Amino acid sequence: MKTCARRLTEEEKQQYRERGYVKNLPVFDEASVAELQSGFDHLLSLMPEGSDINLVNNWHKANRWFYDLCRTPEILDYVEDLLGPDFFQWGGQFFCKLPGMTSEVPWHQDAQYWPLTPHDTVTVWLAFYDSDEENGAMRVVAGSHEAGMFDHDTIEGDENVLDQSIDASRFSPDDVVTIDLKAGEISLHDDRLIHGSNASTSGRRRVGLTMRFSPTHVKCDLSVWPTFESYLARGEDRHGHNPVGEVPTGDGYPVQRFQQSTDFA
Repeated sequence: MKTCARRLTEEEKQQYRERGYVKNLPVFDEASVAELQSGFDHLLSLMPEGSDINLVNNWHKANRWFYDLCRTPEILDYVEDLLGPDFFQWGGQFFCKLPGMTSEVPWHQDAQYWPLTPHDTVTVWLAFYDSDEENGAMRVVAGSHEAGMFDHDTIEGDENVLDQSIDASRFSPDDVVTIDLKAGEISLHDDRLIHGSNASTSGRRRVGLTMRFSPTHVKCDLSVWPTFESYLARGEDRHGHNPVGEVPTGDGYPVQRFQQSTDFA
């Protein structure tokens, strides 16, 4: 696929540090967007009937097309501009609002779900289709990553993608920014940034692929997350803190959350 990317400007790096996000970064051209959409349709067709693609993760462990997409050099260039030369991938998931899916995503901080030390993860959000207010684009609370970890309330129900939320009274609505993206663009956000999304009112697809990257000094507490695995994305791992996952070779798919790479061998 053809790319039209660049490197982060100094202003964008400063915005990420101060506001916790950068958006509208170009990666794939129009012709390549059609390939992305076709690839998504194929992966969606692999899912068992009645399953929800939002409720499984770790596609980078299961599927070689997904894994290779996460190794797009231009995407890794953007990540390197924030994390430095040595970093690994540990997450890969779709977040979709397809016709008929109208649910909201509550306000939350990703970092409170992950037993990682220190909190230093960049999430790449790659838009397969245009993402805007009408089809439930992600919204972030600019600068909230600097305010520490917030208390989260528990959400009941196994059907929810997330089971915890932050009350909106904890922050100012003036700080909320919509991460509108054109298909083929990415955003980057800090793992401590408060974010969520409204329900889609458009009837159009909103499909985003997330990739989670951390510098190699970040360590997972395996007593809490025993299936955690790292995949070196660029540079060297001089620390060896985390188990290394097996690179997928086939056209597999996850059937539940937090599977190990050996499940797909």
